[in-house]
Amino acid sequence: MSKHLHREIENLKKRILSLGAKVEENVYNAVRSLEERNRDLAEGVLESDTDVDRMEVDVEEECLKVLALYQPVASDLRFIIAILKINSDLERVGDLAVNIAERSLFLATREKLDIPFDFTKMMDKTRDMLRMSLDALVNRDAKLAHSVILADDEVDSYNREMYALVQKAICEKPERLESLIHLLSCSRHLERIADHATNIAEDVIYMVDGEIVRHNAEDYSSD
Repeated sequence: MSKHLHREIENLKKRILSLGAKVEENVYNAVRSLEERNRDLAEGVLESDTDVDRMEVDVEEECLKVLALYQPVASDLRFIIAILKINSDLERVGDLAVNIAERSLFLATREKLDIPFDFTKMMDKTRDMLRMSLDALVNRDAKLAHSVILADDEVDSYNREMYALVQKAICEKPERLESLIHLLSCSRHLERIADHATNIAEDVIYMVDGEIVRHNAEDYSSD
């Protein structure tokens, strides 16, 4: 690898990590705004989405520049292709954080629902997956990426739990249907964020091992 290409790849790592950190922060603040009924936090997530979009465009432009100038091959090429795909996943995670914040703003104007569901626990697991997937990318760690894929089942389980709770609440409090649907949507958005973290992990495995695993979900199912 030439010195110039090495420098550009290190720069791409820093950019994608910065984007990942910003997106993580937005997910965290969106869920906090939901649990604390904090309109300021929710509005902050909406406002910062412009920064996420700008960072995503910057990373894409840098990747295209490196491809054009250095024509990388083998593992370097796979790394840059992975960055392009991961960049898109992170931008979508940012959009999902915005969706949670928007629902938080709506719910803050309604009477609080007493649903025994721990959004913070679900969020923590989802953020862990996101962080681990980015660590796997930077360290080219396929083993860590595999562990992210395995963790997705736990987040899916949280989402199913929320669905059952909302289903029961709708029967008991049909007049609160709109608020209940918004709560269920928040759970679904977190589940989708975990899916994007899984996508990132799958791209890391391809980058490191040259193996496409995204259609082999049965290999990761629990025994």
